[in-house]
Amino acid sequence: MSVLIYVNHQNGKIKKSTFETALYARKVAEMLQTDEVIALSLGQVSDEALTLLGNYGVTKVLSDNQALFDHFDAGVHTKALASAVEQTGATAIIISQNSNGKAIAPRLSMRLKAGLVSGAIELPIVNGNTFTVKKSVFSGKAFANYSILTPIKIIALNPNSYPVVKGQGLAAVEQFNSGITASDVKIKVKEIKSLSDSVPLPEAELVVSAGRGMKGPENWGMIEELAQALGAATACSRPVADVHWRPHHEHVGQTGITIRPNLYIAIGISGAIQHLAGVNNSKVIVVINKDPEAPFFKAADYGIVGDAFEIIPKLTQAVKAFKAQNN
Repeated sequence: MSVLIYVNHQNGKIKKSTFETALYARKVAEMLQTDEVIALSLGQVSDEALTLLGNYGVTKVLSDNQALFDHFDAGVHTKALASAVEQTGATAIIISQNSNGKAIAPRLSMRLKAGLVSGAIELPIVNGNTFTVKKSVFSGKAFANYSILTPIKIIALNPNSYPVVKGQGLAAVEQFNSGITASDVKIKVKEIKSLSDSVPLPEAELVVSAGRGMKGPENWGMIEELAQALGAATACSRPVADVHWRPHHEHVGQTGITIRPNLYIAIGISGAIQHLAGVNNSKVIVVINKDPEAPFFKAADYGIVGDAFEIIPKLTQAVKAFKAQNN
């Protein structure tokens, strides 16, 4: 019996979502009374980086570093993951509910005839051969508990649902033969363009977002300056993206990117239900709006009623001063 996770990485760098699933898997392993947490790495990641997954509870890493895995192909990665499950006898598989995980988890579920709960937000309750897993439903308005009864269980964990705390330890790295060959690859990537050097929104722990209250794209400089001072990513509401004030890859909400940062600052955003659905799992929400009746204030942990054009520069100045005093 063991618990298996899937390693998310980009350009050889392991993503935060992997550390999160590793720590979650470690707790699941303890519930199953096993010490074995195995990670499967597909593609080119150095053994040194993989060994450090031991800091997050992984005991062994299986690595197939063929160049065939360099560009994500859900079918290929699913087949390799299924092979790892069969070779290790893993009974629980933990995958991050990110873009790759959303493509892999249902395919793997079908292939292994395994029960799947996607979008888990807490550790499962383990009772014998049954896992009961909590997830949010109806755009975050309610919670539901699902039971998995199959011998093999798959949990897709919502990003930023489980705390990442670095510990100690080194994982053993073994070369793994997934059985994947060039004939398995069905997707050919011709070109990749990087949108920016900033942290991707799903990975960001701090996000500064703004809406139509900023009145125009020419005023976004103060948003970017505040984000830079905080070390945060920038985001926007859908109307802002629709009128091309900001690029669509910054659009957060039900119809955009769902995020769960530790801090979400919403500036000049009224708080429509579609926007809230994509951000309301943020750990701390700060709302700045001149309209005291803005719906967003009901979801906020902290609220400031006032003119953003007066508040933001002062807030940025305060952040810079605080950092200067504490560096």
